[in-house]
Amino acid sequence: MSASARAAGLPMAWEGVSFAYERGADVVRGVSLRVAAGESVVLAGPNGAGKTTLTRMAMGLVRPQAGRVSVGDWDVASRRPDEMARRVGYAFQHADQQLFARSVREDVAFGPRQLGRSDAAVPAVLEELALTECAAVHPYDVSVPLRKVVALAGVLAMQPAVLILDEPTAGLDREMRGRVVGALRRRRDAGITLIAISHDRAFIGEMAQRVVTMKDGRIAG
Repeated sequence: MSASARAAGLPMAWEGVSFAYERGADVVRGVSLRVAAGESVVLAGPNGAGKTTLTRMAMGLVRPQAGRVSVGDWDVASRRPDEMARRVGYAFQHADQQLFARSVREDVAFGPRQLGRSDAAVPAVLEELALTECAAVHPYDVSVPLRKVVALAGVLAMQPAVLILDEPTAGLDREMRGRVVGALRRRRDAGITLIAISHDRAFIGEMAQRVVTMKDGRIAG
């Protein structure tokens, strides 16, 4: 199988989910959303609308206080985040939340190894995102925008059936952005399910088969 996809995408569903942080107002309020296998969906809306909280529910990083989240035939409530990583790859908005190894290559290879999978896809992903020349460099010795690309490479190397991306093009220059969009488009075209949070109108136009707008913790359109 090619480096671009390990398996076909999986459907996802949020069914009447709600969540509030301690002593705070509800961040997500009774949201129901279904994403078909292989669909490319962008979550749009203002900051604080609940987009990131909603997507983190799909990894089990946030547990809904009401409702249910599923990825394929898995109920996320019954799975640990490390188990969910077998199906869902999540790239955080801030790459520093994901990078910790001593070199770019080791960071990108970490995920597949933790899952007990071959890291044979790592060289291809490094080349695809033009990271081969800095593969031996410590991730914190590359520029902040390039760290974002490194973090994405680590997610892609795991070859998940579902990709969730929080502001994948924010802060990238034209060249880096082109690499990222190209890599994501190839995976979308290969049938991987893709959900992105983005304010980048060009990215939305290039990638989204459907746009879901959130406001005040609810789906607004």
